[in-house]
Amino acid sequence: MCGRYVSTRRPEDLAATFDVARWDADQTLDPSWNVAPTDHVWSVLERVERDTGEITRQLRPLRWGLVPSWAKSLNVGAKMINARVETVAEKPAYRRAFAKRRCLLPADGFYEWQAIAATKTAKARKQPYFISPEDGQVMALAGLYEFWRDPDVFDDEAPGAWWTTCTLITTEATDAAGRVHPRMPLAIAPDDWSAWLDPAHHDADELRALLAAPAAGHLDARAVSTAVNNVRNNGAHLLDDADDGQA
Repeated sequence: MCGRYVSTRRPEDLAATFDVARWDADQTLDPSWNVAPTDHVWSVLERVERDTGEITRQLRPLRWGLVPSWAKSLNVGAKMINARVETVAEKPAYRRAFAKRRCLLPADGFYEWQAIAATKTAKARKQPYFISPEDGQVMALAGLYEFWRDPDVFDDEAPGAWWTTCTLITTEATDAAGRVHPRMPLAIAPDDWSAWLDPAHHDADELRALLAAPAAGHLDARAVSTAVNNVRNNGAHLLDDADDGQA
């Protein structure tokens, strides 16, 4: 699974990179070196404008952890941060979003943990690794999003009445990521962003064909500080190389 990632790029830079047509400058998120489930994260998606019928590409903050429209509680999202590519088009929680509500989740890279067996002198532990493109380019992670209406809020216009949530699509890990963990998030190549985001694109086989390994397999994986293990820790120091003896 992918349970943490890094997203530090400014929204202005993301808007330029992804050719975003609409972004509300009042919506801001702090850079994060430790994005965790239920955090709000930047997403790129396309929606049909009600007034004109035109499709516009937007930059929006979404809550990480998808909550299906039929769910009874927002808490469901904490368990639905990842969707497996092998079943995403068929599972009830994801199939409607896969057909109509696909997004990109920009990331600098992601974390995975490698199990380290116990020795005579040390306990078993998990060593975090930061996995990112070798060229340092932004990763456009494949995601889905959904709208959820809180049944306990009676006014449609009240804060908290509506939530927009998202999930990451994962696959079997390869390349550097495969040496650390058996699963990893999928990425969409720049040439395929438009086809993935297009809400009118419904062919499941064609959509699956757009899902590829991040950075076309050109990934770097390095052991980093165990400070990332605590979701309360944040900052660039989380990407420091692991201390001697950690990795």
